[in-house]
Amino acid sequence: MGRVGVLLLNLGGPDKLEDVGPFLFNLFSDPEIIRLPFRWLQKPLAWLIASRRTSKSQENYKQIGGGSPLRRITEAQGEALKEQLRALGQDANIYIGMRYWHPYTEEAIAKITQDNIERLVILPLYPQFSISTSGSSFRLLERLWQENPKLQVIDYTVIDSWYKQPGYLQAMADLIAQELDQCSNPNEVHVFFSAHGVPKSYVEEAGDPYQQEIEECTYLIMQTLNRPNPHILAYQSRVGPVEWLQPYTEDAIPELAEKGVKDLVVVPISFVSEHIETLQEIDIEYREVAEQAGIHNFRRVPALNTHPVFIKALADLVIDALKSPSLKLSQVSQMKKKVKIYPPERWEWGLTSSAEVWNGRIAMLGFIALVIELITGHGLLHMVGLL
Repeated sequence: MGRVGVLLLNLGGPDKLEDVGPFLFNLFSDPEIIRLPFRWLQKPLAWLIASRRTSKSQENYKQIGGGSPLRRITEAQGEALKEQLRALGQDANIYIGMRYWHPYTEEAIAKITQDNIERLVILPLYPQFSISTSGSSFRLLERLWQENPKLQVIDYTVIDSWYKQPGYLQAMADLIAQELDQCSNPNEVHVFFSAHGVPKSYVEEAGDPYQQEIEECTYLIMQTLNRPNPHILAYQSRVGPVEWLQPYTEDAIPELAEKGVKDLVVVPISFVSEHIETLQEIDIEYREVAEQAGIHNFRRVPALNTHPVFIKALADLVIDALKSPSLKLSQVSQMKKKVKIYPPERWEWGLTSSAEVWNGRIAMLGFIALVIELITGHGLLHMVGLL
């Protein structure tokens, strides 16, 4: 089979407070996020938005220890995966490719070519596929493959989504059960699945399978859990003037409280690593929403991180991919049409069809807020923290 490599894809995040500004600049410099009529505007605008946004983002990161733990956790997942693969009789080099911070996807690809990898498995650390997460990284990789002849000789395969993987479902069920068993009436606790949202237009107009995969994943986890607990699926991190997938987490929690729910176990279903949306948004912001609504027994299921059953599931995915026919980047689902996450206008500025929703939503809002400020003199719009 030759030298085998596994490329783990993730979004990335600032390691320390000093990284927040550069991280934001990298994000907003990307023409995949904000399409401008003049390319020379890209970096000046990125600098302006990042400069105005850095302080607020730093405050959010201060609440979780001064930086994102995403790189550290992803590296730990990679080491655990390497050990598990070796235990299963498969040696492989593990590479980590982040979209907007170190180690960048481009850095990982450079190492892959230097190591003369002959067989490569591309594994996004997003269980459910979305054109805005896995899809974005796949588009970047497709471009890199087209530009680099050294990559074109590598026999690679892509794992586009894996939310049905039995080990992943079992790991999720195990973590949920651990939280439920710490409650006085475990079978009566409401299980609250909170997934990252995307604009509704991405699903209805662009054909993003994300909602269908999240809903099916929720069902499969509850089937694996095999307990009588009531449950609900809601979507967090909604921002902007358009409709996102519903129900919204910040609305669903008070509604449950009005129905008499007192015990809540929140499950971050679309995340496999702790980061700002679990540690700050759920643990701090949504906990406060719950307590104000009268839900004082608010528990949160930890992210999978290096859970042994989860790592075994990743290893099984890799081995199965090596044994199966290759899936190429060009075969993976892509955006069917251009959509925007703001109301239709006559102008042509805005998000490109391959925009990053999870982070790009903030870039777009920053741009809109900037325009509003320049026109009206009002302060920048409030925006949530970045991943």
